Amino acid sequence: MAFGDRKDGKLLKNIDSMHFICPIIYPKRCDNEAFISEIIDLTNINKYLEKKNSNNTDGYKYNLFQIIVTAMLKVMYLRPKMNYFIANSNLYERNEISASFVVKKQFKDNGGEGLAFLHSKANWTIDTVHDEIRKQVTSQRKGRVDSSTESMDILNKMPRFLSKFLVHIIMLLDRFGYVPNSLIATDPYYSSVVLTNLGSIKLHAGYHHLTNWGTNSVFMAIGEIKKRPFLLENDKIEVKESIDLGLTIDERIADGYYYSKSVALLRKLLENPELLEEELDKEVEY
Repeated sequence: MAFGDRKDGKLLKNIDSMHFICPIIYPKRCDNEAFISEIIDLTNINKYLEKKNSNNTDGYKYNLFQIIVTAMLKVMYLRPKMNYFIANSNLYERNEISASFVVKKQFKDNGGEGLAFLHSKANWTIDTVHDEIRKQVTSQRKGRVDSSTESMDILNKMPRFLSKFLVHIIMLLDRFGYVPNSLIATDPYYSSVVLTNLGSIKLHAGYHHLTNWGTNSVFMAIGEIKKRPFLLENDKIEVKESIDLGLTIDERIADGYYYSKSVALLRKLLENPELLEEELDKEVEY
């Protein structure tokens, strides 16, 4: 590990002046959020899912969430700045590309929650993501407790003054990248992208904040499926199923043009889901 690197990222040194100065002037991630809203036509995704599930015999269906997770991971392989993060006013390239989300163990008011964390590989496809999500969701709903939740439970059982003191120490370690792996192994805010499937609980997508804790620079909220009118090229209107996506990003990492092209790639992948059967690092024309 070179001087200046963290255990989870490589320090970027040959950067332009703006990206060197901005994290120093604006050190907090939550003060530098930009929000992007997108509407996605689900026509092609619905056809693709129908085809995939007609040939699926493992009992765990392919679904919209798996497609969006795969598409977002692929965007990060092909658009590497989307996987950068800022910590202690320095810009880093993350060592891996990962995705995280919360698993609701039971859909009731007092139903518990678990944390799922996908450590992707460049050769993953939609099929790999489908299998990995199935493993983690099934495990969580069978009662497994992830390591980050276990660590929080330990702190919660301590005397309050002691747990608060330890949390402040941990927050200082977070700034320099020294938080023990046992505490953050499944912490979503140490992943490349956090996703929340609000549609699964009948909510619309909207803005969700980033956090100053951790290293996460991209948060995606997925809304409820709904019908809406689309204007076609022949000026006719057709009602189609659609979803809203909300992306919150750290604007210090890249400029608007870079983010615009990244969102264009995401849209291309979602409108052509068969591209997700290729490996995550395979280039796509868009």
